[in-house]
Amino acid sequence: MRQQAQAIQKQLAAERVEVIKQTAKGLLRIVLSGDQKVQEVSWDGVRDAELEATLSDALYKSQMVAAGKLQQLTEGHT
Repeated sequence: MRQQAQAIQKQLAAERVEVIKQTAKGLLRIVLSGDQKVQEVSWDGVRDAELEATLSDALYKSQMVAAGKLQQLTEGHT
């Protein structure tokens, strides 16, 4: 089971999800890996490292909240 989980994690890390949206500020492009790591945030083709870092922090905190809730759920069933 652990090997399956590791294989899935590796597959997710290799996946890419890209969203491109025209906004009032210009063309916004966000690229995440399947394991929810920020790969790129850019406006009109110019990367925004500060926004990338902020989005990375927000995603990480969200993942920690979700993991904590799942752990609480599974603790009651072991």
